[in-house]
Amino acid sequence: MIRERAESGVRVLILLAIGTMAGAAAFTHVHDLTVAHGQPDWIGWANAVAVELMAIYLGLEIRARRRSGRPVGLVGVLLIAFALLSLAAQVAEAEPSVWGWIVAAVPSLAFLALVKVVLSSGPATPPAPEPDQPQDDWYDEPQPVELAPPAPVMPPASAAVLPPVRVVHPNRPQVVGIIR
Repeated sequence: MIRERAESGVRVLILLAIGTMAGAAAFTHVHDLTVAHGQPDWIGWANAVAVELMAIYLGLEIRARRRSGRPVGLVGVLLIAFALLSLAAQVAEAEPSVWGWIVAAVPSLAFLALVKVVLSSGPATPPAPEPDQPQDDWYDEPQPVELAPPAPVMPPASAAVLPPVRVVHPNRPQVVGIIR
């Protein structure tokens, strides 16, 4: 138990370190490329936020759609498009050589791989049943519970005393209705 918690803690620290550094590099490259092509500084940061966070959001959306059984085609295409935009910004800011492009692409690729690993992780096997539960009930479907029929609704006591609306009683013909 302690070893699993320690391992989980180390994984979270690694996740945060890679995510922070790769995200910072990707944000900076998108920002710098935007500014280098004539846009104001704030638009550079807006582009960086849009491009980098859309990839994360679309990954989360794909996961949610798969859980609910909805199609993921368009969202997957959009994820690839935003990932390519991020990668293009990384490579465009690099030294114009093969190694320059590879090294510049590492933060974006690492960040995307990290998002993919985190979003695709889940339990591989169903949870183990409780030891005191009989084995033949471990994987049975739950049975529907039958509910008792609803109790009849009684009108309030005051409604039983008052006559229905627009009823004229023979002993009081001048009364057309009673205010309720």
